[in-house]
Amino acid sequence: MPKLVKKKLKKVGLPPGTLVHIGNKRIEKVKITIIDYDEKHFQEKEVKSAEECFPYKDKSTITWINIDGVHEIKVIEEIGKHFNLHPLILEDIVDTDQRPKIKDFGNYIFIILKMLYYDEKDNEMKVEQVSLVLGKNYVISFQEREGDVFDAIRERNRNNIGRIRKLGADYLVYSLIDAIVDNYFTIIEKLDEEIENLEDKVIIQPNPSNVQAIHKLKRDLIFLRKSVWPLREVISFLEKGESPLVLESTNIYLRDVYGHTIQVMDTVETLRDIISGILDIYLSSINTRMNEIMKVLTIIATIFIPLTFITGIYGMNFQYMPEIKWFWGYPAVLSIMVAIGIGMLIYFKRKKWR
Repeated sequence: MPKLVKKKLKKVGLPPGTLVHIGNKRIEKVKITIIDYDEKHFQEKEVKSAEECFPYKDKSTITWINIDGVHEIKVIEEIGKHFNLHPLILEDIVDTDQRPKIKDFGNYIFIILKMLYYDEKDNEMKVEQVSLVLGKNYVISFQEREGDVFDAIRERNRNNIGRIRKLGADYLVYSLIDAIVDNYFTIIEKLDEEIENLEDKVIIQPNPSNVQAIHKLKRDLIFLRKSVWPLREVISFLEKGESPLVLESTNIYLRDVYGHTIQVMDTVETLRDIISGILDIYLSSINTRMNEIMKVLTIIATIFIPLTFITGIYGMNFQYMPEIKWFWGYPAVLSIMVAIGIGMLIYFKRKKWR
């Protein structure tokens, strides 16, 4: 389960712009891939160092530089220095606890997003911060680890499908944002399936494990809402902003993905209401079950009150008691006690107490 707040003790007291990686500790080597293309040209390769990315800054073709891993500070510093990225931008890139946001620096736009995916193996939602830098003819994406939701974009680019090879870097950024938002629907579908199964369990046979599942789902929905809510501002800024890096032709696509974010938010709010309702159903079911148990115990206790009274009378050790020496006394008393019990059960049944 993703943490809502990550520890930042290492940054306390340091001056602004100091690069300190905040996030899960990683030891794997940073992977850098470059996709350079235009309508007729396509090149894809993996490079070994940041220096190999530098020639693509001023090329007339569109270049997508993807960096998997932000834990190696030296690589981030080299990329930032060559592409003239502000030190505070680099600080945000290596701090993976940032909220989605956007900053316009004139000659480039900086965007932070949260990429969510569902780990089927661990049966939990996981999160990864994705940072995007949109320049005139290039896009740089920074990810925490290898593996993302951008494979469809790469395939479209390789096979020249759709508009991606015909349009500029701003359309590539839109495509990346759209892929992240579309994956939110996959997460929502999975959470919705879990909520439906949990609702059935709570109604049929509630048990304490249901409470843990309810709180897990509530936490996942809170984190999803935390990731999506600021994203609306990011997309709205791109759509309505006056940056020359975002062309008018891309605005229609940005409006479409903005509508998707609103839809995600509405669905998240609906699921949160359903989860709250499931918790109420669980508490109501537990109370109803407890009332049924108490009703049964009360009926049993009520039946045994007259039986205990009779037993108490004949349990006294007085010498002269009626029927004490009668041959049929013992079976007669037992028969009376059984008749009383059956009679009380019939009475309760008619009164619909049971």
